[in-house]
Amino acid sequence: MTFDTTTLTQERLLTINHKTDGEVKDALPGVHVTPLYLDREKGIWVIYARFEPGTRLPRHYHSGVVHFYTTKGSWNYLEHAEDVQTAGSYLFEPAGSHHTFVSEEGSEGFMVIEGANVNLNDDGSMMFIMDAGWIEDTINRIAGETGQKVPPYVRPGVVAQG
Repeated sequence: MTFDTTTLTQERLLTINHKTDGEVKDALPGVHVTPLYLDREKGIWVIYARFEPGTRLPRHYHSGVVHFYTTKGSWNYLEHAEDVQTAGSYLFEPAGSHHTFVSEEGSEGFMVIEGANVNLNDDGSMMFIMDAGWIEDTINRIAGETGQKVPPYVRPGVVAQG
């Protein structure tokens, strides 16, 4: 019996190079984002992010798991200051985790996120929900408002042109 290879035919590979395809600067203040894969329906978002020195993100709760590979610089969570992530570090964050991201020196990394980040105010009330749809809408809005080009990124089955 032979394997039928006609189930999926790709004319081109769905590939992105974050070093040459660009980023959306200040998707959040001090955070520059290269979207790589955004799937609104499955709630999966894959991004490469660059954090300026002194970046602090709101405390947030993860509805799904996160895989975070740090490629440059260092960062930590305020709640886990002893666990500094440096270039080469891989961090697995289970669903239900919550913390506050800070990067004093600046950092960069590759993230695979399932579900949403529920961002919180200091009093614990909800600030906003960040998910694959929010990222897609935000990078398009910020790019449009500032004259930036949205880098190409993969959506299920296609490469979206910005």
